[in-house]
Amino acid sequence: MTFTIWFSLLLICLLGAMSPGPSLAMVAKHSLAGGRKNGLATAWAHAFGIGLYALFTILGLAILLHQFPFIFKLLTYAGAAYLAWLGLNAIQSKGGIAERLESGKTCSVVQSAKEGFYISILSPKIAIFFTALFSQFVAVSTETSSKVIIVLTPFIVDGLWYSFITFMLSSQVLLATLRSKAHWIDRLSGVVLIALAIRVALMV
Repeated sequence: MTFTIWFSLLLICLLGAMSPGPSLAMVAKHSLAGGRKNGLATAWAHAFGIGLYALFTILGLAILLHQFPFIFKLLTYAGAAYLAWLGLNAIQSKGGIAERLESGKTCSVVQSAKEGFYISILSPKIAIFFTALFSQFVAVSTETSSKVIIVLTPFIVDGLWYSFITFMLSSQVLLATLRSKAHWIDRLSGVVLIALAIRVALMV
C-alpha cells in the first residue's frame, strides 16, 4: 500500500469518526454520566466494533452483501430499530445522563463497553460506510501487511477520536455546565437518534 492510498484511507476514517451521530451521543452519555473510565471503555469498545467491520470487509463482507441484498436489508432494519429504541429511552431519560445523575445510579465499565460495541456493530451508517467506500481500498491492497493496515487504521482513528471526546467531556471545566443540561442533552440526542432511525428505514 502506497502512502497516498493510506493517507486517503486515514482521511476518510477520520471524517467518518468525526461526523455527528449515535456513536458520539453514546460516548458523550457515558462520559458525562459515568466519568472518564466509562467514556474510554465506550470509545474503545466502539473502536473494536469498527475494527471488526474492517476485518469483515477484508474477508468479503462487501461481496456477500452485494450478492445477497436481503442480508443488508436485515442489518439495516435491525440497526434502525436499535437506534429508535435508544432514542425513545433517551427522551424518557431511561438509562440516560439525567436518570443516572439524579438517581445516583452508576453504570459499570463493562456495561459502557457493551453499549459502545453494540452502537457500532448495529449502526447502518457504519455498514454503508464500509461496503460503499471502504471496500475500494481492499481491492487495491492484496498484501497481508496492507490488509493489516486497513483493519488497524479505522480501529485506531476511531478509538483516539472518541478518547479525545471523552477527555473533553470529563473535564471539570465543562462537566458542571454539561451536567446541568442533562435533561436537554438526553432529549436532543433522543430526537436525533429517532430521526436517524426513520431516515435509515426509509432508505431501504
